[in-house]
Amino acid sequence: MDKFGKSQSVRRVEDVRFLTGHGRYVDDIVPEGALFAFVFRSPVAHATITMLDVSEARAAPGVYAVLTAQDLLDGGIDINIPGTTQPNRDGTDGAAPDRPVLARGKLRHVGEAVAMVIADTMEAAKDAAELIELDYDELPAQMHWVPGEVAIHEEAPDNRALDYGLGDEDACNAAFEAAAHVVSLEVEDNRIMVCSMEPRGCFAECDGDKLHLSVNGQGVWGQKSLLASAFGLPPEKVRVTNPDVGGGFGMKSFAYPEYHVAAFAAKTLGRPVRWMSDRTEAMLSDNGGRDLVSLGELAFDADHKITAYRVHTKFNLGAYNSQFAQAIQTLLFSRVLMGTYDVQTTWLRAEGFFTNTAPVDAYRGAGRPEAIYLLERLMDRAARELGVDPVELRKRNFIPEAAFPYKTATGELYDVGEFAKLLDAAADQADLSGLAARRAASEAKGRLRGLGICYYIESILGDPSEGARVEFEEDGSVTLFVGTQSNGQGHETVYAQFLSDQTGIPADQIRIVQGDSDLIAKGGGTGGSRSVTTQTNVTLKAVANIVTAFSEFLAGELGVDPAQVSFDDVQFRAEGSNVTPTMLEVAQMARKAGREDLLRHETRDELPGRSYPNGAHIAEVEIDPDTGVVVVDRYTVVDDFGNLINPMLAEGQVHGGVAQGLGQAITERVVYDEDGQLLTASFMDYAVPRADNMPMISFSTRPVPSTANPMGMKGCGEAGTVGALAAVANAVQDALWDKGVRQADMPFTPHRVWGMLQDAAIAAE
Repeated sequence: MDKFGKSQSVRRVEDVRFLTGHGRYVDDIVPEGALFAFVFRSPVAHATITMLDVSEARAAPGVYAVLTAQDLLDGGIDINIPGTTQPNRDGTDGAAPDRPVLARGKLRHVGEAVAMVIADTMEAAKDAAELIELDYDELPAQMHWVPGEVAIHEEAPDNRALDYGLGDEDACNAAFEAAAHVVSLEVEDNRIMVCSMEPRGCFAECDGDKLHLSVNGQGVWGQKSLLASAFGLPPEKVRVTNPDVGGGFGMKSFAYPEYHVAAFAAKTLGRPVRWMSDRTEAMLSDNGGRDLVSLGELAFDADHKITAYRVHTKFNLGAYNSQFAQAIQTLLFSRVLMGTYDVQTTWLRAEGFFTNTAPVDAYRGAGRPEAIYLLERLMDRAARELGVDPVELRKRNFIPEAAFPYKTATGELYDVGEFAKLLDAAADQADLSGLAARRAASEAKGRLRGLGICYYIESILGDPSEGARVEFEEDGSVTLFVGTQSNGQGHETVYAQFLSDQTGIPADQIRIVQGDSDLIAKGGGTGGSRSVTTQTNVTLKAVANIVTAFSEFLAGELGVDPAQVSFDDVQFRAEGSNVTPTMLEVAQMARKAGREDLLRHETRDELPGRSYPNGAHIAEVEIDPDTGVVVVDRYTVVDDFGNLINPMLAEGQVHGGVAQGLGQAITERVVYDEDGQLLTASFMDYAVPRADNMPMISFSTRPVPSTANPMGMKGCGEAGTVGALAAVANAVQDALWDKGVRQADMPFTPHRVWGMLQDAAIAAE
């Protein structure tokens, strides 16, 4: 790390070990002698269990245990994985059925965990699983909400878990009655899989009466609390660790059945137990993302100003409430319901349903991509129907700069924004004036060219508070303990870079410690674009506390008043003295003086408000009408992330986010058949984006420093995905419009696009 100073693109230090095979992922650090766990899963989507016989499996060679729900109950462990609920429109709570860690009485989705086999090798565990006898009376699979069909849970007799409402429905309806123009559009937000590079995994072990779970998650404290509660243990008897993690994207932030059962097995057998998912197992059992259909309606006055916005969304929860599931398309969707537009009359109705599929929960952006996708698809449709330039329509309705701080219709307080300037910059950077020529060139090749715009805003989420501990070590290094958890974003680099910038301590002498509940008492983990903003905020406060303590100590050593001691981010200085020690030198002085109390500083702080990253995405696609192949030919992003610590890492986050948004838009789609069998359970059937799907991305920033934190930062981790979906979808719709296609829904795979064109041609005959 050879660059210093503010906002420098320092290369990631952790990549040295990652790229040379020295990463320490959960399956790399399993204790010696650990037993292997294999999960026996439901082969059907919906059934009543009539018999589960594991006796022959238990007698198989190499098998130590075969655990069922009854075994856990007999062991005094009644574990249900909790899920949040949201209020119904009538004030009652949404349905909250139990989710046992192993199926109990019923099977509710293909891949649901039924039993766990523990053996001395994986081969022995798999062989024993073949001996398990499971009989059941199959029930109709509920793949869509149909009143009167068989209920998945008694708590939701019609399979509707939630009927949520937010806003003033009467005022919204009145505004639509008075509107000069009304534009409506229904869009499908297709279900996707996370497909993190490293699948889920864990190991559990007991040291005496202390339980340790190591899991590749997004934070350790929630899992620790759940384990302590489930096993009836005091918190100090449970340790949870997160080692290196190969991608999470929301999916790894949750509790899953396998972690609890592995912990029970380790505690019962007195041996370490390891479990690692394979790819198909992950596709069957990991929480999915998106999976909703939304109807959006915009009311306009005669001057094309929006007067009201009305949304009705129906979303899939899967077979159970996952941790945040009911909140995704309700509370989190509402955070940016009206986007960047100056409208105060809104109504959101969101209905959530149980189906016989794996649970659905947060995926990169969690509610904000879904909300912005609907709104920005609708804005492009409105521009077309009203005959207004899509850039001009957006600018006409943006919240003006003079209106900030601006309280939205759903209660968010946007602190700053220069939306029109960013959109103009993106239009220039994307060379919109040259579109006609590029379109003509595409037509000459027999191709269709389309342009799509998305102006997004998102809200950083998660715990606004965070802690930091700085320890000055005897060897002259410094350890920074953090409450967040890297999943590959480069936290070790950016945290060391920031602390170095604020203190003058060489970055290569700073070690970052994360993901250990024994070493770090409390933290918020990673998620909701919170990590760098919350962690640097508290680190800044920790540095201020260190400077104060060191100044007082140094003043005593020099015989001056503490007010005469200053620190310039590199050295301490005192009036009338030539002594100018660095922070590390003062730490050594304190150590020699026996002031151990000065060598450890623990701080906790809370952000005064949320920040709101925003920006413009402009995509151009070229489509071959004979094959339906969509090529994203040009892609432009102009973002406002406020002040940046490491611009290169921010750009990398945007590239990754765009890739995930583009993947959903043109290649990815989870497909179940009518019996609930997953048809996309391997990479032969489920298409994540490849290098040749990705365009070169023209990326730049126009920072408008946030007032919600002292660094002026805005989170960047999810922004790329929030903007990409509508930009690409609008571009495809634009390319297809003149061919008669009026409803273009993701994903735009060759077969689907070709089918849209054929259907439009037949309809025109």
